[in-house]
Amino acid sequence: MREVALSASFSRRVWAVFISLAGLALVIRLALLVGYQPVAYSDTASYRRLAEQLSRGWVEYDASRTPGYPIFLALTGTNERAWLAQMSLGILLTLLFFYLGWELAVGFSAEKRLTFAALASLAHTLNLGQLFFESALLTETLATFWLVLALAGFAWGITHADRRSVWLCLGIGLASSLAAIVRPLFVFLPFGLAALTVLFWRTPDEAGSQSAGGKNRLLCAILARLKTAARWWTAICLPAVVILGGWVGFLRHQYGVWGLSVMTGYHLIQNTGTFFEYLPDEYAPLRDTYLKYRDAQVAEHGTPTNAIWDAIPEMQEVSGQSFIGLSQLLTKLSLQLMWEHPDLYLQNIVKGWWLFWRAPVYWSPEAFRWQQGVFLVKGLILGQRAALFACNLFFLAATALFAFWKPFRRWLQPPMTFGFLASVIWFTSLIQTFLDHGDNARFLAPLQSVVVLCVLWIVLKLVARRGQSPIRAESELSGGLAD
Repeated sequence: MREVALSASFSRRVWAVFISLAGLALVIRLALLVGYQPVAYSDTASYRRLAEQLSRGWVEYDASRTPGYPIFLALTGTNERAWLAQMSLGILLTLLFFYLGWELAVGFSAEKRLTFAALASLAHTLNLGQLFFESALLTETLATFWLVLALAGFAWGITHADRRSVWLCLGIGLASSLAAIVRPLFVFLPFGLAALTVLFWRTPDEAGSQSAGGKNRLLCAILARLKTAARWWTAICLPAVVILGGWVGFLRHQYGVWGLSVMTGYHLIQNTGTFFEYLPDEYAPLRDTYLKYRDAQVAEHGTPTNAIWDAIPEMQEVSGQSFIGLSQLLTKLSLQLMWEHPDLYLQNIVKGWWLFWRAPVYWSPEAFRWQQGVFLVKGLILGQRAALFACNLFFLAATALFAFWKPFRRWLQPPMTFGFLASVIWFTSLIQTFLDHGDNARFLAPLQSVVVLCVLWIVLKLVARRGQSPIRAESELSGGLAD
């Protein structure tokens, strides 16, 4: 009765806040529409080329990128329509973050839960990095939409155990697979979410067995879940098998390549290019050509990142390889270098992981219709980048404490939704640095607002627990259990 009464008295206010946030998101994007313009970056030309190829059929598709974003560009047509579509997705994302905040704050009072959900929504729609990505003809906004939709579906499954269904799992699998076909970094997502159902889609009885029965009871609960969750795994993974498996099959049939891209070697050399000089002399023409472009890139930009893109034509010439053949050769050579020099590879892995958290903002001052406001925007971007970077560091520290210090975890008692979101963020941060070493900071963009959401929850819990000590709380809890 209490829940019904609360819902009846509170729902209109929740809807009023929800609609107000949607209106604010719309107003902000209308202002951006008036004062800014869609921006093409260096990657945009290749996406446009692929979109044009798709308009003539799949036979001409060169598969240099996964087809998710080229299909989006082909459907939207002009840059302006693509921009409008991405801003529409931004408004929907604002509402999805309201829902995620609402689910994450499930243990709060009704007032605090509504406030938290509104803050989560505002944190996304006021994020300048996300707003400017909506104006960029790049994959980030589309990937973010599918990713957050999948996360929201999974969160629904956590908090509504009685409503889990095959249809929900199919939706989660579809959204996560579309995120992967737009941004291959998230190829792990559908399979990872299927695996995470074992940990996070537990019933209250199973969750209680963990605290009441120790490790043996927990193991029994996990084994029981493994037996009952097969249909969830199948439903979540099925869209991935169809969408991603179909794409892999296309690459194999059309180009004789296994994988999600014909450019794997060009991405791997971003990690191994810093020690490419260790290749043996039998590859001297290829090695020395790349080193020439790498040194020029360092001299001009201070970093060897992305030197490969200028070097490809001459490397093809000296090696006699086609574009795809050169990629396959570089894959082989990069794996060889990783095996022979794991210490150098690990250095790049650590550096790429650190760069992941740097919170860049991709924007173009020239795209403003009125240049008078550029100075103000620069200041806002600088301040917001500093705040987001601090937020990211706080997330790392707090989640490390959750993982390795039991008193802190039991003191704040994070809900399963928090653990699930933090797990996805951490896994993404690790997998991205193994696969590429370029614009690593850009890889966080689809999850940046999720990091902020988690930090907001931690801060509110810390405020609620102020004056208390995690060690004392642990002692009191242990004493209570002993009594």
